[in-house]
Amino acid sequence: MHEAKTRLCKLVARASKGEAFIIAKAGKPVARVTAIDSPEEGQQQRIGFMAGQFTVPEDFDRMEEEITEMFGG
Repeated sequence: MHEAKTRLCKLVARASKGEAFIIAKAGKPVARVTAIDSPEEGQQQRIGFMAGQFTVPEDFDRMEEEITEMFGG
């Protein structure tokens, strides 16, 4: 809480750019700070959340038989 008070201007600037964060007191979350125009939590899209964690082969669309065999189909 103290850190949030000290850095309020920076935190508000980050929220206005779309970054949401939680303020805690004694280790327990007490407030979520987001931009006013940000979507509700259930409406947020998670596009790109796994970026860089795997690659899709270029011939993926032509691998139907191999994929069927891999998954016992």
